[in-house]
Amino acid sequence: MAVAQDYDALLLDLDGTIWEGGRAIPGAVEGVIASGLPAMYVTNNASRAPEAVAEQLRSIGLPAKDSDVLTSAQAAIEMVSDRIPAGSKVFVLGSPSFRALAEQAGFVVVDSADDAPIAVLQGHSPEIGWAQLSEAALAIQRGAVYVASNLDTTLPQERGLMIGNGSMVAAVVSATGVVPDSAGKPGPPMFFSAAAKLGSSRPLAVGDRLNTDIAGGNAAGMDTFQVLTGVSGYHAVLRAIPEERPTMFADSMGALLDDAAELIPAAQGGFQARLEGSTLVLSGGTSESTPIQSLRTATAVAWATDTSVQDVRAEGEYATRALEQWS
Repeated sequence: MAVAQDYDALLLDLDGTIWEGGRAIPGAVEGVIASGLPAMYVTNNASRAPEAVAEQLRSIGLPAKDSDVLTSAQAAIEMVSDRIPAGSKVFVLGSPSFRALAEQAGFVVVDSADDAPIAVLQGHSPEIGWAQLSEAALAIQRGAVYVASNLDTTLPQERGLMIGNGSMVAAVVSATGVVPDSAGKPGPPMFFSAAAKLGSSRPLAVGDRLNTDIAGGNAAGMDTFQVLTGVSGYHAVLRAIPEERPTMFADSMGALLDDAAELIPAAQGGFQARLEGSTLVLSGGTSESTPIQSLRTATAVAWATDTSVQDVRAEGEYATRALEQWS
């Protein structure tokens, strides 16, 4: 049975899953549409307003409404609203749309630690620099509640992995010694909220990054589907800790139409795998075998033990060819 037929909604990551720097990833749009499932786009990227994200989704061919987007900035506003009264002063270290969300929630957005904000909200923005980071640090040193939209250290773009919000947060943490609460993935609240908005009782969480998308979906008790089009690659999947292991994984979103039994860790494509100490040895395969089949074969063995795989070695022509394409 096709994967999509076993669920009633998709909870989709964006960066590295649907697009890279706004450019659609091959097969992503087609896979989402062909699934026939309602979708909610759940993104840790807090740099743009939900309506702007929805507009861009429509521009690449996805029929997204503004209400189909849930950003970590929205989640951060919800989190801080539970902790401080409406009308409070807050310092927003982020994009203009993040500031607008705070104002719409009834907070007074200030630009200096000297204005005595009682909370600091930090989300990704390419415009953040030393001055803004320093104001945030001063406010936190004076007792302000500190909430980050997300802690992703990198952001997938067309040229590669750029600096993410978590790396900017690290500068403030270094200066203050205060670690923020994070509203975004891998915490489960965004997944619960997204499923509730769709009225979904059996959603499938889809993403590219093990320690946010997959870990968050797992923490929410949902099945998870990883595409290897973004941050976490073949070797990361093989070495994934239990909390970050996807239910299924594939090279592209087009696999949503494949039989679910073909996407779970299991021996495939004529490959075999065994452990020799901390080395996983991959062998077998045929001229028609694919690298993703070799990975599913390898993970079936690696995940079945407590052994931490330190190295991977191939034996034979087809296994060697597959392993060469893991990077």
